Amino acid sequence: MSRRSAAPPPSSPCPCGRGVPFGECCGPLLDGQSAPTTERLMRSRYTAFAVGDTAHLLRTWHPSTRPRSLELDPEQRWTGLEVLHSTGGGFLHTSGTVEFRAHWTENGIPGSMLEHSRFVRENGDWLYLDDRAED
Repeated sequence: MSRRSAAPPPSSPCPCGRGVPFGECCGPLLDGQSAPTTERLMRSRYTAFAVGDTAHLLRTWHPSTRPRSLELDPEQRWTGLEVLHSTGGGFLHTSGTVEFRAHWTENGIPGSMLEHSRFVRENGDWLYLDDRAED
C-alpha cells in the first residue's frame, strides 16, 4: 500500500512543521531520498503518518522491528509536531535518538503522544529502530 491520501503540493508548507515547502522538505524523502539526519527521518515519518504514506513508514523501519504490514487509522488527523531533543544522528554518527511530541485529532477530540525514538544507520541510510529510551 502506498499513500492513503494525496501528498501536499510541493509549494505547500510541510506537515512536519520545519517551515519549509513540502517539495524541499519531506517530499523528496517520501519519494525515496535518504534522510541526512535522524531528525529529518523522524520528521519525514511524521509527515508520512500525516499523508498516509505507509510505504515510506515501512521502508524506513529497521527490519528487526518492522511489522509485516501497517494500517493507519483513517479517522486520525495529525495536527502538529514538536521536536524536543535529539542526540547523535548526524553525518558522522551510526545511531541517534529524537524525542518529540506529536499532536492529532480523532473524531474531533485532540490528543498527543510523547516518544523517544531510536535510530540506526545501516548501509548509509537512517532507519527507525524503536521508541524505547536508551539504557
